[in-house]
Amino acid sequence: MAERDPEAVRRFVERFASDMVEAGMPRMPSRAFAALIGSDTGHLTAAELSELLQASPAAISGAVRYLTHVHMVRREREPGSRRDHYVVDSDIWYETLLDRDRIVGRWQQSLREGIEAVGLDTPAGERLALTLAFFDFVGEEMEGFRARWRERKAELIAARRS
Repeated sequence: MAERDPEAVRRFVERFASDMVEAGMPRMPSRAFAALIGSDTGHLTAAELSELLQASPAAISGAVRYLTHVHMVRREREPGSRRDHYVVDSDIWYETLLDRDRIVGRWQQSLREGIEAVGLDTPAGERLALTLAFFDFVGEEMEGFRARWRERKAELIAARRS
């Protein structure tokens, strides 16, 4: 296994976290997530995150609470240990898209109710109907997208093993 340059890893964590902040995610959860996804094991304790990110235990606690709430990491406890480990899976982006799919499903229901409330023949109803049609379209496309990703992932894994 190649040796890591800790400074290069630190720069990656901060750069990726900055990209996530720019997309709307809070800063400390972004940094914690970037540290987790950039670790070889994909799991770290709160103390390890605190040391790695030079952040207070309280900041780490809030960050991992946010990340578990939005299902980007999960908390595990190793047998015989009192320490929680925060884990990011290799399929995190796939799982995140599935979570977003469920959220969009709730939005679609609300949009249907909104169309009923404002009337389809109003400007607001037309706007809501187009929004609903967009989400319906995305949902239809997502199933094919997920199937293609599963195929591609299997190919990538097979290629790495050969």
